Amino acid sequence: MARKGTLSRETIIQSMAEDFRELPYVHAFWEGGAAAFNRVDKWSDLDLYVVVDDGMVPETFEVVEKSLTALSPIQIRHEVAWPAGSGISQRFYRLERATEFLLIDLAVLKASAPDKFLVPQIHGDAVFLFNKQNAISIPSFDAEAFIRGLFDRRKRLVERMALFGPFVEKEILRGNHLEALEFYRALVLPSLVEALRMRHGPRHYDFRMRYVHRELRPDLVRRLERLAFVADTKDLEAKYRDAVAWFRTAIQEVDEKEVRRLVSGPSK
Repeated sequence: MARKGTLSRETIIQSMAEDFRELPYVHAFWEGGAAAFNRVDKWSDLDLYVVVDDGMVPETFEVVEKSLTALSPIQIRHEVAWPAGSGISQRFYRLERATEFLLIDLAVLKASAPDKFLVPQIHGDAVFLFNKQNAISIPSFDAEAFIRGLFDRRKRLVERMALFGPFVEKEILRGNHLEALEFYRALVLPSLVEALRMRHGPRHYDFRMRYVHRELRPDLVRRLERLAFVADTKDLEAKYRDAVAWFRTAIQEVDEKEVRRLVSGPSK
């Protein structure tokens, strides 16, 4: 049962924006995620991005935590590691006065960070709280590079499934049913989902299960749901065969002409 919270997402965002706005080393602050796709509902968390001078990341987190603590005690603080060259520092926060769903997912981006998650065709339309002197511009979408990456990934998916997909059957034959189930869940199903997204919604082919209920046809989602929930070993054997057969069909249907059409279509 979800706990009740007294803090709203608007209160949290506006408080952080007010504290950021006056800082000379903070250049822009925006909301992404569900807000960027106009999909916010009562269960949505907060996906927030702030761009700062390269040397001011620790100071920025100090300001963030002071701002949040003024609203509520911080119950959980969780840091995510990124490669040093990304220019990204990320922390999640849960506040005592917010619901358990209203997590704050904050990325502090160095001004020099090469990717700021602002390409509309991939990340939606960022909702800026401020962008001082238009310091941050919306980058163009390099469709050709994106399509090359997709087809490179397609090749790797085919190879990966051919090499490691049979591990499901191997572990069943060994009597290692938990290991078989893990290979099915961790390799076979994700590969199938990626192939389907390449075929039907290529812009988010690497988003895994995220947004599948909105971005794949309902009949495809229902079929995926049936494959995802396994009753026993016999059911796993049958669903493994079905999933592999569907993967082979779906990956063959990833046609460059159709991918180009879907990638070049409207942003949403």
